[in-house]
Amino acid sequence: MVKQLPFPVIHEIFNRFQAECAEPKGELEHTNAFTLIVAVALSAQATDKGVNKATRGLFAVADTPEKMVALGEEGVIEHIKTIGLFRNKAKNVIKLSQRLIDVYGGQVPTSRAALESLPGVGRKTANVVLNMWFGHPAQAVDTHIFRIGNRTGIAPGKDVVAVERAIEDNVPVEFAQHAHHWLILHGRYVCKARKPDCPKCLIADLCPFEEKTV
Repeated sequence: MVKQLPFPVIHEIFNRFQAECAEPKGELEHTNAFTLIVAVALSAQATDKGVNKATRGLFAVADTPEKMVALGEEGVIEHIKTIGLFRNKAKNVIKLSQRLIDVYGGQVPTSRAALESLPGVGRKTANVVLNMWFGHPAQAVDTHIFRIGNRTGIAPGKDVVAVERAIEDNVPVEFAQHAHHWLILHGRYVCKARKPDCPKCLIADLCPFEEKTV
């Protein structure tokens, strides 16, 4: 495992990320907290592009838990059948929506524990919602962030929780709000899994990864 980078190097890395894009945004389309949590839940083992294509029609007719329950499981399936695991996801969307109605008055809760109690919602999804909608500096660790954290030494860890904690412990507080978006976008478009695009990387000179491309 790559060693943890020293604080000044991490600070410089995020300085560069911020200089390139001061306000990074998630790529899942949504209009409110409910559509965000549904979109993130649907994005498991699917691309954001594919999810957006499916949810545009879905959210046009069901942008609240009440409308989603009224649409029904089969109605949800019709909209999301181009997404992997669509039947199980449709079932969870309906269960999630019903629980929001029954327990939270139709509102998306603001605590991680409450969010994780919803069907189909894990720690990563909860953290995305906390960060993107409620403005908490929560760190949603996906495959991109796990790879970047370990490859660069920004946040090394043996599992996603360890990487999440390493980000919380080592990323300067002024960068915490946007840290996971900078890392996701860097992993998605530059530091790719199979062949990182090191010549285009703005932090290549600070990265200890030994298998850099030229």
